[in-house]
Amino acid sequence: MAYTIGDVEKLLRLKGHVIRYWEKEIPLIQPHRDTYGRREYSDRDLQIFFRLKHLLYERRFTLEGAKEQLYMELAGEHQDLRGRIAALRSELLGLFFQARKSLTLPETNSESIEDQDEAGDDA
Repeated sequence: MAYTIGDVEKLLRLKGHVIRYWEKEIPLIQPHRDTYGRREYSDRDLQIFFRLKHLLYERRFTLEGAKEQLYMELAGEHQDLRGRIAALRSELLGLFFQARKSLTLPETNSESIEDQDEAGDDA
């Protein structure tokens, strides 16, 4: 599955300039460009972003330290387990986006989901 920079912003809760900076500083992140030149991030890119955010914001690594940690993890033991976890994470993200699309109402319908719920509660 391909993710736009807007999708990545929402999932990571970060601004686009931060994502683009990390992309520039971490060569492991390599988005493809569509025919219009827009970035398309892969599941692997997204996993690296999530791990990088955890290392920087929760474990308080420097960017250089987080980069080294990422390289060690990708070359280290337990790659089979990491691969299975990555596959599950990708599947869950795919399901999340499918669910979000199915919950999106057509723009011509001005009644929101909350309004429908309230009407159902009154009945």
